[in-house]
Amino acid sequence: MQVPAKPPKLSAPIDVDRVRRLFARPARLAEADFLRREIAHRMHERLQLVKLVPQRVLDAGCGTGADLALLQKTYVAAQVLGLDAAEPMLRSLPGQPGRQSALNQLLGKLLPAKSGIDLLCGDFADLPLGQNSVDLVWSNLALHWHPQPDRVFAEWRRVLRLNGLLMFSCFGPDTFQEVREAFADVDLAPHTLPFVDMHDFGDQLVEAGFATPVMDMEKLTVTYDDAARLLADVRALGGNPLTTVRRGLLGRAAYTRLLAGLERQRRADGKLVLTYEVIYGHAFRPAPKVTKDGEAIIRFDPSKRPQR
Repeated sequence: MQVPAKPPKLSAPIDVDRVRRLFARPARLAEADFLRREIAHRMHERLQLVKLVPQRVLDAGCGTGADLALLQKTYVAAQVLGLDAAEPMLRSLPGQPGRQSALNQLLGKLLPAKSGIDLLCGDFADLPLGQNSVDLVWSNLALHWHPQPDRVFAEWRRVLRLNGLLMFSCFGPDTFQEVREAFADVDLAPHTLPFVDMHDFGDQLVEAGFATPVMDMEKLTVTYDDAARLLADVRALGGNPLTTVRRGLLGRAAYTRLLAGLERQRRADGKLVLTYEVIYGHAFRPAPKVTKDGEAIIRFDPSKRPQR
């Protein structure tokens, strides 16, 4: 009897086409790059604690490529692949065509890794890479834009070699809590992502077949003098990709209520605060304990026969 496949777990009703459109204008997102760089730095500090000599590294959700240089500097002899679903992000890299041809993608699956940086345009959950072809998957503040993180984890595990490492960061549920509170005075529609809890990601990693995932979280706060500047940074981090998003701009009265809701949150020092809950996760792809036919794998090292 064939066992039906588990239905994918939607983290939120995210419109993936809208995500690509939101990230189609790199200049619009540049103003919030300070946060991406800070999180990349903190991820890199964690990465330095792992002894790893990768031949091929994948940056899943590379955006305009800032982390590619960091990874190439860290692993000089490795081939670094930058993948993003928004082609304009890739095209913004100096001297890069942005999308590989179908032939080059096929060759990338078949040929051994070479040092340098190459770019791919594709979906996290349907990577244009062969099985067991990557030693390190790195993903900085990108996972929360995909509606099916369980499929993404399964695909990342597929392309990782045995003992390969996954390291990622993403936003957690308390991110933008001040914006959600202010929007409550406007309407009841969701205006930010319902970010996934750290423990749920840990469970999904185990279900995908990763070994001993390590999850941790920290909260960062950024202060602002101006409410409009705060909202501009929220938009610069991607905006609202939900299928339930309001069509058209907020009216003047609604926008005034939104600003008033933010103003009520000013601290005693006169500053506005925006909270980011940042989740960090890493896990290894372990050696299989059973064959693809379900037979147990028992490893042993026979001792040498004593000489007579």
